[in-house]
Amino acid sequence: MLPSSTSQGLTPTELLAKQHQQLTLLAEIIANEKEVLQQHEPQALLAISQEKNTLLVAIEHLDREIGQNQAFAQAKAAGELSQELKEITDLLHHCQQKNQVNGQIIQQSQLAVERMKTSLLENHNKNAITYDKKGKKNAGLSSLGLKA
Repeated sequence: MLPSSTSQGLTPTELLAKQHQQLTLLAEIIANEKEVLQQHEPQALLAISQEKNTLLVAIEHLDREIGQNQAFAQAKAAGELSQELKEITDLLHHCQQKNQVNGQIIQQSQLAVERMKTSLLENHNKNAITYDKKGKKNAGLSSLGLKA
């Protein structure tokens, strides 16, 4: 993990190199997260989520530092950092797309779990059907006057 030390004293190019390094690491974490999601490993997912969150906080902190850096603002205004900024923007867009894919995997997994839960409840209810003295269907123990 990247140290959370201050980046003061770094040149604008060094700041952007550090930001690029952080985003590259984020892309790797997101790729690992996708593998973990596909393998359905809850403990590994928890660990990778914590690692991802820590890195996102570090990225946000560095981004604020860059935004307040006068030398960076001057170099950007002079057009000196356009290539580095384009690379970072492309990498950030890549991370956002991959993260969105992971979000869709999570959403589909939740839907699958919900469908399974519904199916299990339906099967349980089918097995719990009883008939009263008049031959009418009643479901569950409540028809017997029992309370859980």
